[in-house]
Amino acid sequence: MGLVVISSAPIVIKERENFLYAPYEKEMQLWARYTHSIQFCCPIWKEDKKLLIAPISFELEPTIELKEFNINSFINMLRAIPTVFINSIRIIYAIKNADHIHLRCPGNMGLLGCVVQVFFPKKKKTAKYAGNWDPAAKQPLSYRFQKWILNNTFLTRNMQVMVYGHWPEASKNLLPFFTATYPDSKKQRITKEFTLPFKALFVGGLTPGKDPLYALQLVHRLQQKGIDINMDLYGEGVQRKQLEQYIEKYKLHRSIVLKGNQSADVVEQAYKAGHFLILPSTSEGWPKAVAEAMFWGCVPMATAVSCVPEMLGEGERGLLLTKNPEEDGRLLLNLLSNMETIKQQSLAAQQWSQQFTLEAFEEKIRGLIE
Repeated sequence: MGLVVISSAPIVIKERENFLYAPYEKEMQLWARYTHSIQFCCPIWKEDKKLLIAPISFELEPTIELKEFNINSFINMLRAIPTVFINSIRIIYAIKNADHIHLRCPGNMGLLGCVVQVFFPKKKKTAKYAGNWDPAAKQPLSYRFQKWILNNTFLTRNMQVMVYGHWPEASKNLLPFFTATYPDSKKQRITKEFTLPFKALFVGGLTPGKDPLYALQLVHRLQQKGIDINMDLYGEGVQRKQLEQYIEKYKLHRSIVLKGNQSADVVEQAYKAGHFLILPSTSEGWPKAVAEAMFWGCVPMATAVSCVPEMLGEGERGLLLTKNPEEDGRLLLNLLSNMETIKQQSLAAQQWSQQFTLEAFEEKIRGLIE
């Protein structure tokens, strides 16, 4: 079976070798195992642009290149018309010659793929919607349009759409899905000792969307209330300087440390040693750091966006942040004063997250292809 993947995620060509964004490449290995051939219909970059990439480890058909464009203003929409036309022709060609179409949404190329696939109702299709499917979420018009097409059983046929979480008004096209990091072999029951000082973690980009400053301020607020708590932040981004300035201003060097980007093994050890993960994101799809931290028994503290409330069992497996500093500070103080609740949530978090292993993920993908 020939699979074509239509995506905004680029293939990066360096020294005649093909690369993909590292977590994406890891997932596509699983798709490649159950296909005779795999081809990408996507942009091509000649440099990595600081993207975390990994070499493609499976055989690849020649890439059908799509040209990048943006539609964030009326002028850019007009400028994009020729590019959209050329890209659409290339997507039609890719779909006609494939047995199975796989869309990666949301994104501009996924948007074009959503429209073109309407004219191929008999082709077998899947789509992975990696963003927030919540119908109530404030999102760009292009994102809402992609969700509408994918959910519409008249326009979109013979399609299974992988989405994070269970949502109202979901059609038969939608399939609640997940993402995995760890294999079955790493599953273990961890009984954490929540001894002082408490160890909080932030894992993710140091960007406004992830809001590491709020996480840092929350920990600082607890310290001011007399709570013995430290924090390590893993990741890089545009807010690093702002975080450094905050740490310098309040002389927090001994208790709050910016670790930068680290390997998966280093982050895994941090999860094992940590007590809490704080992730006050403004938007998420499947928050990978939350699922990973829960796997190792960290109690997650995260905002109620996307499928996070479902992941946290509406507060049974962690703490749902409100992004109100006073309210969140009060909630954290209440939790930290109840050690029995913390231990129960830690074990419940493990039990839930350890369902979603790489083997379970691969079996789900296999079922979609075969």
